[in-house]
Amino acid sequence: MPELKKFDAAEFLDTQEDVTAFLAEAFETGDASFIAKAIGTVVRARGTTEVARETGLSRENLYRALNGETRVEFDTVMRVLGALGLELEPKQRAA
Repeated sequence: MPELKKFDAAEFLDTQEDVTAFLAEAFETGDASFIAKAIGTVVRARGTTEVARETGLSRENLYRALNGETRVEFDTVMRVLGALGLELEPKQRAA
């Protein structure tokens, strides 16, 4: 039987449009853990070392904060999104 490779979304986030769409879907869930993990996936796609350098955070702190198992500080989210060339933009919920 052939060995199956585990799916990793990070391998498919090649463009800024891909990243934006991926995170938009995650944000639509409203699940903070899922969103943190999705941001962590984008960080891996971009290169954890590079994002760590740009944010001033250690690689270990990024992994820990964005694993979906711990509560991430909002400041960390904003720093990481900035390093990824993204920003949060409020929009009104659909009725």
